[in-house]
Amino acid sequence: MTHAPVVSIAYHSGYGHTAVIAEAVRAGATDAGATVHLIKVDEIDDAQWELLAASDAIVFGSPTYMGTASGAFHVFAEATSKVWFTAGWRDKVAAGFTNSGSKSGDKGNTLDFFQTLAAQHGMSWVNLGLKAGWNASTASENDLNRLGFFDGAAAQSNSDQGAEFVHKADIATAEHLGRRVADHTRVVIAGRAALAAAAV
Repeated sequence: MTHAPVVSIAYHSGYGHTAVIAEAVRAGATDAGATVHLIKVDEIDDAQWELLAASDAIVFGSPTYMGTASGAFHVFAEATSKVWFTAGWRDKVAAGFTNSGSKSGDKGNTLDFFQTLAAQHGMSWVNLGLKAGWNASTASENDLNRLGFFDGAAAQSNSDQGAEFVHKADIATAEHLGRRVADHTRVVIAGRAALAAAAV
């Protein structure tokens, strides 16, 4: 019998909005049966680095500032070079999410950055797996993936409102990502176990 997926969410939140999205990803993954750890990358310690090393999947999250991930997340990303030298995250599952004040806000650049980081570590990327919402006369801003991003979960939060005003559709979209990551990781774990058993 294989173990439940262990998912870590490594994220930075500047004003609390991205933290709401991180919590939603955790809720979705937990609902799908995963063990989930939330790790604030600007406060990361040795024990949390060990949690990342022991995780089956790592979900990256950051607000989009000036067209890319936050400075705090970039500091974390550069620190992962120590892991890279030992291929410590090779073949782990990866995914990502971001938030910005504008509907677009160049969030795609941040998700691309996460994908590149995952690729450099030899990780396997899980996309959002949703068609775009809110793109027809019959559609609604309450649709899942209302902003039409595919690489990961993207949220938009008004710059003059607090984290309690994060859009419910963006929260639901992040929950979907969490479930998808957990479900995909479960398949990967089971597949590896089956291959190992067949090789005996």
